[in-house]
Amino acid sequence: MKRAIFPGSFDPITLGHYDIIQRSVTLFDEVIVAIGINADKKYMFSLDERKAFIEDAFKDEPKVKVVTYKGLTVDFCKENNVEFILRGLRNPADFEFEKAIAHTNRDLAPIETVFLLTAASTSYISSSIVRDVIRNNGDYTKLVPKSVRVK
Repeated sequence: MKRAIFPGSFDPITLGHYDIIQRSVTLFDEVIVAIGINADKKYMFSLDERKAFIEDAFKDEPKVKVVTYKGLTVDFCKENNVEFILRGLRNPADFEFEKAIAHTNRDLAPIETVFLLTAASTSYISSSIVRDVIRNNGDYTKLVPKSVRVK
């Protein structure tokens, strides 16, 4: 069984994330969307909200599982028998950053990182842009799945 983890803070999940997850279910038997917990980071949405947004977005996709975790991603992979880390790339800067992490992860554990390019139509979207649009009362609904709605 080929299992991949797609780690991130997903604050909130964007259409770019959604696209990567949707495309990855054709490549893997199970895709674990893993929301990392970082006590030093300030989030716009609570952990429960972020998890609910993702679960609702993929409620009809049995191959997608949503979990939370603390610590190193490679440790989560080893503990849960996950062989692949899935990452999306929007631009060359993402590649350089993710390449360094992928090399480090491979040094720490026998885990491969699989990169998927984001769709051209979503490559400009980031969670930080979405948060800024929300903070400034813009129409964020064009940037996120329907499950993401501010109360």
